[in-house]
Amino acid sequence: MLDFFFKKPISQHQDTIKITNEIYKKLNSYSNEQLVEQTTKLKIKINSDYTKINQEIIAESFATVKEAIHRATGLVLFDVQLLGGIILNENSIAEMKTGEGKTLVALLPAYLNCLMNQGVHVITVNDYLAERDSILAQKIFSFLDIKVGLITQKTEYIQRKKEYNCHITYITNNELGFDYLKDNMAINRKEIIQRSFYYAIIDEADSILIDEARTPLIISGKKEFSNDLYEKSKIVAEQLNNNKHYNIDEKAKNITLTEYGVSLCENILQINNLYHINTPWIKYIINALKAKELFTINKDYIIKNNQVIIVDEFTGRIMEGRRWSDGIHQAIEAKENIPLEAENKTLASITYQNLFLLYKKLCGMTGTAKTEEKEFLNIYKIPVIAIPSNKKCIRKDLPDLVYRVEYNKWQAIANECWDMYKTGRPTLIGTTSIEKSELLAEMLKKLKIPYKLLNAKPENISKEAEIIAEAGTKYSITISTNMAGRGTDIILGGNAKIIAKLIIKKSIENILNTNHNIKTEKIVYHSETIKENNLKTLINYYKNQTINQYNIVEEIENIVNENLHPIHSIYKELLNIYSQKCAKDKIDILNLGGLYIIGTERHESRRIDNQLRGRAGRQGDKGTSRFFLSLEDNLFRIFGGDNINNLIKQLNINDNIPIESILLNKSLDTAQKKVEAYFYDIRKQLFEYDEVINNQRKAIYTERKKILYSRFTRDCIIEYGEYTINEMINKYYKDNKSIQILHEVLQLLDLNPELYINRLINMSVKELKNFLYEQFRINYDIKEAYLEQLRPGLIRQLEKYYLLQQIDKAWQEHIDKMNLLKEYIGWRSYGQQDPLIEYKNEAFYLFINMITYIRQTVIYMIMRSRLIIDY
Repeated sequence: MLDFFFKKPISQHQDTIKITNEIYKKLNSYSNEQLVEQTTKLKIKINSDYTKINQEIIAESFATVKEAIHRATGLVLFDVQLLGGIILNENSIAEMKTGEGKTLVALLPAYLNCLMNQGVHVITVNDYLAERDSILAQKIFSFLDIKVGLITQKTEYIQRKKEYNCHITYITNNELGFDYLKDNMAINRKEIIQRSFYYAIIDEADSILIDEARTPLIISGKKEFSNDLYEKSKIVAEQLNNNKHYNIDEKAKNITLTEYGVSLCENILQINNLYHINTPWIKYIINALKAKELFTINKDYIIKNNQVIIVDEFTGRIMEGRRWSDGIHQAIEAKENIPLEAENKTLASITYQNLFLLYKKLCGMTGTAKTEEKEFLNIYKIPVIAIPSNKKCIRKDLPDLVYRVEYNKWQAIANECWDMYKTGRPTLIGTTSIEKSELLAEMLKKLKIPYKLLNAKPENISKEAEIIAEAGTKYSITISTNMAGRGTDIILGGNAKIIAKLIIKKSIENILNTNHNIKTEKIVYHSETIKENNLKTLINYYKNQTINQYNIVEEIENIVNENLHPIHSIYKELLNIYSQKCAKDKIDILNLGGLYIIGTERHESRRIDNQLRGRAGRQGDKGTSRFFLSLEDNLFRIFGGDNINNLIKQLNINDNIPIESILLNKSLDTAQKKVEAYFYDIRKQLFEYDEVINNQRKAIYTERKKILYSRFTRDCIIEYGEYTINEMINKYYKDNKSIQILHEVLQLLDLNPELYINRLINMSVKELKNFLYEQFRINYDIKEAYLEQLRPGLIRQLEKYYLLQQIDKAWQEHIDKMNLLKEYIGWRSYGQQDPLIEYKNEAFYLFINMITYIRQTVIYMIMRSRLIIDY
């Protein structure tokens, strides 16, 4: 079978796969103790001076993991999964379709590379996936004496260092980035929690490396702001009209005021010039207009606990704790009449591109990456290799149906759901927003079609596992805002393991919520009822337990994984019942054609559409997908142009009749390619601009780390002092021996100008430099002796404090200046100048000024400070 599928460059790995399987057969006979010893044996081989990671070591380590997986789960890895592991180890993106077992594939290179004792990070898109995958990994790696760490939003700061020091650490991209930035703001080396970045495996690589890469990670602090500016700007924005007072660029998601709009704003605010440098209004008015026109409730954000919570446009999940920057979040809060929180000041930031380029080895896996192959190669220097599926995909992707009017499209989708429900065929409908998902839900409710709704609203998120587990069952209609990063396959007939867990979970919750007075025969799941004797066992067991709602999930995992748990037999019984039921239902569903996917709108990226389609046809199952579209959809409206609409009008087609044509499909593909190219340019530009500040960031963080780990910071102070003296002497001669500069140098070094100024005027450059060097060192020796007498070690503490404090302060101010520079540098293009080159030049001078400022301020503070010790 492999000979049929494999083509270069993956054909070269057939020998490795063959050797792996041969070693795996030998390991079958090993005891658990012997299998554990494989880790020590492989570490010795890898870390010996004369051996590198070669084919033999790859094969043996992969075979070891394959055996551990079999012992822990009963699953045997397919050859294509071994191939995926090899591709990941070679620093590539492995494109593997949904249901091909990517979670297990990641364990192969993770184990191999963790043997280097430098730490491996498996990076996921959300806490749920990180937690789920780490539990599975821990279960498997317990056979190999490998420690697995987990870091989520809930992980306490003290615990994080321990988790990072594990052999393999599961973590989300956000937590990884924020911990990196926090480490580089630490004022004590004991506060640093991360090791150096060695090897990363990125799950859902396209989501993290492409989608998330549009916006940088920012650690911010509060800064003072005025509510009045936002409230007044909101009132102004409400009086302005689109196309008259302002124009909207939906492609760039930007708004510009017209001349008439500027005039009206000036009249309302009673000011002469809206764009005057001392007038703050323009930024706030544009933000208010953006909040009004470009940010929609239940699409871009939701209101929860009287707060504006961002909805991730790619995953459909809410992003608690994250806020839009540059005053956008406050403008939305003003729009929704919610109490405004203070604006943020950037303390540290980094783009995902530059964060992940810190790793010595980087790889990723996803179901959809080929469409972005160019970007992975250009920015991350990692190729995309498509891994053949274990079984051939036989899903039918039907042509799109395009309606002229959006109303008719939704009517057709509702009718299609009715037809599928009547036949019993499971159907998954993908929508682009909460608003659209709720619109369809209302339509199905009127048709009396039962459905499950999965969107970013909290009441729906809490049921996610249950909804996904049921999405493949007969008669199920599931509406979801987005299926990217859900992390769970839709299994035809239903997921027996999850269903069994859910029944026990609901039973325990009911027992706890009713204070153990629950009547038997009351816990119903679908049409099934938990048996009376099992329910009595549950009640008797849990009425004496102190378990609460917060650790039920942990309790369920214990029930499932521990054979000796008193309730494990009930789980096994339920699993047996539902395994049979799900297997029978799967045959019926396959006869109906498998899972039916309905797309309600084409996404900006073909990749997101493919993610939705990919939910059907897993592991050789039958399946069908079809997109229902309208000419009023955003993609057609913004990027499609007027040609298509004019064509439809000329054809005079009835609104109820869909159009199915090659011309339309080609137009859609062209529109999507335009959008992909547009956003690629944005990310590329962000990367190119951030590359400038990234080099500066590396220099500052390197200097900071050197100071943080230094036991003797005196050398750094002396170096800063001599640099400062040189700079000021150069300035002195450049300004024709300005007496004022000599005064400044002497004051900086804590010397009395009146005693020295006349002597210095007649000195040569060399004499002046040597004199100031000498006086600086003498004065510093005196200060050091005095402080050491007050308290031993005090001078070293002061040095470190002043150095780090001034570096951090100057860097934060520098970030603000660089952000302003980036905003206005684009105007240079009107003067026939390349904005990027101009940005690099300006950034260089800003950086030099910052370094000079740091040195001078540190020397001034340490030489001029007067300390009083309060005993």
